[in-house]
Amino acid sequence: MGTNPRIKPVERATDRTWDEWLTFMDGIDARNLDHQAIALKVYEELQGKVDPLGWWTQAVTVAYEQHIGRRIPGQRPDGTFQTSVSKATKLGMQDLMDRWVTFAATDPDVQKVIATDPRVSGTDRRITWRVKAADDSFITITSEPKPTGTATIVAGQQGLQTPELNLEAKQFWAATLTRFLASVG
Repeated sequence: MGTNPRIKPVERATDRTWDEWLTFMDGIDARNLDHQAIALKVYEELQGKVDPLGWWTQAVTVAYEQHIGRRIPGQRPDGTFQTSVSKATKLGMQDLMDRWVTFAATDPDVQKVIATDPRVSGTDRRITWRVKAADDSFITITSEPKPTGTATIVAGQQGLQTPELNLEAKQFWAATLTRFLASVG
């Protein structure tokens, strides 16, 4: 098994080596705990030491679960998979989402994969387009602002049943975002 790309960032952010994390995990008997129980112990251990706490709690927990072979990259605690693809744009957050909504409503490839009408909601930190997919997974397209006044578009799909479907979804969304961005100039 290759080196987990999550480990180096975890070591830097938490100021602990991976061996120290493995000793901690052994000390809490993490192999016999479920994801939520491990995450709670890691959360308590990291409280006041990292920011954002919840993000690093999950990063440590998932890296450990991958380390012991409980899950593979992209796999969620429930056994399903999730993927995401992001692209920087020259558009502002609201303009980006408005253009995505228009594109998605008329793009035949997007229309083939969705099963319900999309919902759009947002705050000043992000705007998200959500829809259930034909395969019962969930798709989110998020417009997230950057300090420059432009925004990043992030396509995510979760609830995929196999690693192969996860890879197909990643390729689909990478191609779809490329096509979308070419259409908006």
